[in-house]
Amino acid sequence: MTRVSVTVDGVAYSDDVEPRLLLVQYLRERLGKIGTVIGCDTSNCGSCTVLMDGKSVKSCSVLTVQAEGAAVTTVEGLAAADGTLHPIQQAFHDKHALQCGFCTPGMMLAACDLLRENPNPSDEEVREGIEGNLCRCTGYQNIVAAVQAAGAAMSAQTVAAMSAQTATDAQAAGDPPAALIPAPNAVEASA
Repeated sequence: MTRVSVTVDGVAYSDDVEPRLLLVQYLRERLGKIGTVIGCDTSNCGSCTVLMDGKSVKSCSVLTVQAEGAAVTTVEGLAAADGTLHPIQQAFHDKHALQCGFCTPGMMLAACDLLRENPNPSDEEVREGIEGNLCRCTGYQNIVAAVQAAGAAMSAQTVAAMSAQTATDAQAAGDPPAALIPAPNAVEASA
């Protein structure tokens, strides 16, 4: 047995595991993260995709001991603590990007990795970004649309968060809120 410490969906775990135990088995059987699906056992389908330190990996091809010290995110870890869906989950729902749902967890996590690197991907870039994940039902068009919608939503959230931080920083520095600062044209017109 080998001792492994890993953080999964924000919770730290430390367990003794067989050195040959696959990460997908650890997640499902030890931690109950059954959203991580075992699809093909050959790493071809991508249903078992998770994020390991922010990068998508097929958990059926990673030994648990290789995840030592890593932060792993499963589909269960995407939603906020209050149950609010992650933008990728919401977009998959809104764009009807699933049918049977078997590939969906892995598809969502592969999409998260893609959007981290490219928040505004073209159709072709989405297709390339999810190419290691197979869907036998949808034909991919709604998945592509969902990934692009999620990218737009995530970008909007980032801009809103940056604006809020800028306003907070300005208030902390004693600057007036931006809404109270006259526009340059207004100053020139009154002069």
